[in-house]
Formats: sequence, structure tokens, C-alpha cells
Amino acid sequence: MSLTRNIAKSITDYDRPDAYATKLRVRRAKHILSMIDSVHRRYGSVTIIDIGGTRTYWNILPNSVFAEKNVSLTVVNIPGAPLPPGDEHFTFIDGDACCLDQFDDDSFRIAHSNSVLEHIGDWHRMMAFADTVRRLAPNYYVQTPFFWFPIEPHCMCPFFHWLPEPVRVSLVMRFELGHWNRCSDIDDAVSLVESIRMVDRKLFKFLFPDAVHLTERAFFLPKSMIAFREETSLTGPGTSSSV
Repeated sequence: MSLTRNIAKSITDYDRPDAYATKLRVRRAKHILSMIDSVHRRYGSVTIIDIGGTRTYWNILPNSVFAEKNVSLTVVNIPGAPLPPGDEHFTFIDGDACCLDQFDDDSFRIAHSNSVLEHIGDWHRMMAFADTVRRLAPNYYVQTPFFWFPIEPHCMCPFFHWLPEPVRVSLVMRFELGHWNRCSDIDDAVSLVESIRMVDRKLFKFLFPDAVHLTERAFFLPKSMIAFREETSLTGPGTSSSV
């Protein structure tokens, strides 16, 4: 097994509470919990649409929250993905994250997305995704990796995402990298490389101009960005801080 594969497993094993990525998610949870508390105080229940999420991700919240705050979660993933069975708090559906026209404006109290924006596609699809998030709920929370963090978060290779595309294609055809298996042909390699498009802070703020923007750091460097909008705590576009 490759070095990057071992690093990826040790850092991003979300079943391990001591894994670094798990600790980051728990840190992020305080913002989500604050939003849930605010919505529950105002309405007595909380409806959330999680675009591109998983059931496992929501283990970052205490189990008691779902019943105590009367939380209902609709989790959307791409068509063709296996849908887990739902329960009293979770509903799983498929759909295009950039076009969820089956839902009216403000159909939910909170729209949520964690590490999905970079998988959406080109810039026009990113804009459509951002419009969808902002349309579906008055409160939202969006997190995405920061382009200028030196380690690519999916293949766990330093500077990989800064290399020219032909070099990246060549590398994924030669090696197992992080969460990625080695690609056996050029078509698969190009598709894999082009499936990840990270953004910088300027682009992220353009996509979510009405949000409060936070910077999440690792090893003192900006690692990812968070945009969130709350009904009761908007401080105006362009607000930034660190977490």
C-alpha cells in the first residue's frame, strides 16, 4: 500500500475519534450546533438539506440533538449512488446538487454542504450550486478545501493540485495516491483529475457573498474555508475570521 494511501487512511478514518479529520469535523460542529439551536428556538423544529452528505458525517453531533431539537435531515446524493434506508430523522434521495428544482425556495431551514463544492465541476456549475444552496434555506453552512493549502486533500500529495494537468494525469496512471486507486487508462485518469476543482478565498466569497466567512487552519496554514449565513446574525458580506 502506498505511503499516501496509509496517510489518507490514518488522517481521514472518520470511525476513529482520534483521527485528525474527525477532530476537524468536531470543531466545525459547533457552528452547525449553534445554527440548529437558533432555528429550534425560533421555530420549534429544524429541517436540514445536506447536499452531497452521508449519514456517518452527522455523527459529529450528539445523538440526542436530533430528538431534542426535532431535526429532520434530507440527504441528497448523485443519481445512481446507493441510498441508505431512512429513519425518523433521515431521508435519502438522489438529485443534481446544481439543480434541485423539486424543492421550492426556502423549503428547508438550513442548507448544508461539506467538502462538496470542489467536486461539482466547472465554474458555471459552481455558481449554480451556490445559487441552489442560497435558495433552499435562509440559513446555510458550506465548507470546502482551500486551493492554496499545499497538500491536496484527496490524494494526500504535496503540491499535486498546483501541477499542470498532464503531469497530474501521468501521476495518477503510475501510482495509488491517497484515496485514489491507480488509473489504468487515460480516460479514467483525466476524469479523475478533472473531478476535483478547488477554489481560493476570492472565488469562494464571490460564490457566497452574503455569508460570514471563516478560515480553518492546519499546521498554522489556511486549510479550508467555511461560509455560513444565519437569519439572526448576518454581519454583512465580506466578513472573515479564523477558527
